Order: sequence, then structure tokens, then C-alpha cells
Amino acid sequence: MVSYNEYLKKILSQILDSYTILKEIHDKPGELERINKIMLKTNGFIKVVVNNIDEKKIPQSDFKPLQIKLENYLESYFFEKEIETMAPLYSNDMHRVKNMRLKIIEALEDKKMIESVEELIEKL
Repeated sequence: MVSYNEYLKKILSQILDSYTILKEIHDKPGELERINKIMLKTNGFIKVVVNNIDEKKIPQSDFKPLQIKLENYLESYFFEKEIETMAPLYSNDMHRVKNMRLKIIEALEDKKMIESVEELIEKL
């Protein structure tokens, strides 16, 4: 049976893995669809942490600040509609694809959210 901490660590690791993949993508025509899939997957994992993790079951006091950062990310950043609008027109424009990828990375790094994810993973 998987402990609550292990469950949280696995989900946070998947967020971090998606972030790493976004950082390593080469900006070339056609990558916008891949970026969109990674972003949607990341958002799904963030929603799981925000909605399903009970902070009282996590002994580390650092979880609540991270949870607040994750909630802020979900409330503040909406790339789905922008990508949906952009895809038919600019999916082969390397500069626009790169700009979108960098905006998503910047959003994930906002308020040191990814750094907080890494720190909590180490503590778990």
C-alpha cells in the first residue's frame, strides 16, 4: 500500500517531469500540439494536488504554501484557449511556438512554484 507522502511525491514528481520536458523541447514546427498535451497533463496533476491532497495528512509544514502557489497558478494562467486559437494559424511558426512554451514555463516558475515542488519532493 502506498503511503500518503509517497502518493503526493509521485504526483509532484510528474509535475516536475512535465516541466523538464517543456524546458527540453526543441522549438520546431508541429510542437505546439505536444506542448499543449504536456501543459494539460501538468494542469491535471496540479488540480489533483490542489483538490485531493489533505494538508493535515502531510507532516511537512511546507505543503500549505505550495498548495497556495498551485491554486494561484490554476486561477491565474489559462493557456488552453490561447493555444486553441493559435494552433490553426501559427502551429508551424517556430517563434510563436517558442514564445508559448516560454510563457508556460514562466508561469510554472512564477512565485518559485517549481522550486517549491522540488523542495517538497526532497523533504518527502
